[in-house]
Amino acid sequence: MDIAQLEEQIESGNLQGVKEILIQHPQLAEKNTSHGISALLLACYYKKQDIANVIAEFVSDLTLFEACAVGKFDTATLLIFQNPERVNDYSDDGFTPLGLACYFGHEELARFLVLKGADVNLASKNGFNVFPIHSAVAANNYNITKMLLDSGAYPNVCQKAGLAPLHTAAQLGNIELIILLLEHGAEVSLRMEGGKLPADLAAEKGFLEIAEILRDDD
Repeated sequence: MDIAQLEEQIESGNLQGVKEILIQHPQLAEKNTSHGISALLLACYYKKQDIANVIAEFVSDLTLFEACAVGKFDTATLLIFQNPERVNDYSDDGFTPLGLACYFGHEELARFLVLKGADVNLASKNGFNVFPIHSAVAANNYNITKMLLDSGAYPNVCQKAGLAPLHTAAQLGNIELIILLLEHGAEVSLRMEGGKLPADLAAEKGFLEIAEILRDDD
């Protein structure tokens, strides 16, 4: 039995298959996948929270990044208390603990990390230039986005291809997020590399009223 078979079960969302493999071969939970990340992180990235929780039971020592991705508050807080200087470290695939907590919607954990000195304006280090606010908006999470903005997150930072938080909120059609970003200085005139405005992305997704709102200052 090798890691490829476990990967296959994770990617297909087969919870029972993952359980059966790990019961017979628990050491696989500690191995990196072909993607260069752990099986637990792979399950998180595939948005398979139930599978990630099962894998976590077979991992003897979760890393800070795994704990932040899967939402293990007690483990993450203990690791930060033990090594507070690691709060702004980068994972092997280039994300910060705060970025992971934001992307996977772990509000309490995100608040804790900011309280302990996590930089709300620290981008990923992997070519994607993803800031925590990008992750929070991509997760469609109003509360985390507000917490980041209230903590000094810049509203107009751009990730790869010039995608700003307002572009993503427009694509999602989340009017509450859009209003929140606008209230904190998000600019409706920001264009992606291809020239598209937030209003253009909203219109493409069929959110025509939102598109009109975003074109008001155009």
